[in-house]
Amino acid sequence: MSTLPVPLRMVEVSGAEALWLVEGSSSGRLVYVQRDLPTVRPARHVWEYGRLVVRTPAPAAAVPATAAYHLDEIRAVPATGWTVTVSGPAEVITDLDEAAHYRRTLTGWTHGPHDTLLRLHPKTVTGFRLARAEA
Repeated sequence: MSTLPVPLRMVEVSGAEALWLVEGSSSGRLVYVQRDLPTVRPARHVWEYGRLVVRTPAPAAAVPATAAYHLDEIRAVPATGWTVTVSGPAEVITDLDEAAHYRRTLTGWTHGPHDTLLRLHPKTVTGFRLARAEA
């Protein structure tokens, strides 16, 4: 007996739903270009005051003026879930008090020179739900 693969589809979500998904999650990946190559680093985040604050093991000097942040929750079986990408200008958080606050509240993977905190000002927010296609 052979089983046929279940058809899948992607459904775009509204900007409000995409932001709701970002707020309900705490980890993702910072995506930026370094030396003409795409670079992806794991990260933790918090959404505050219309900005995304990200803690990532990336050198602060390597983060360009514009970056993207991608997060998702995809279940292998039955291949459903969601994906969101936020992109826009990024700035490294240099204020010592603010950095100390986020180091206490956002768990990082590493400590040292590559433990960077940045603020991403969203210009675009896109999201999709992954679902089984209706028969």
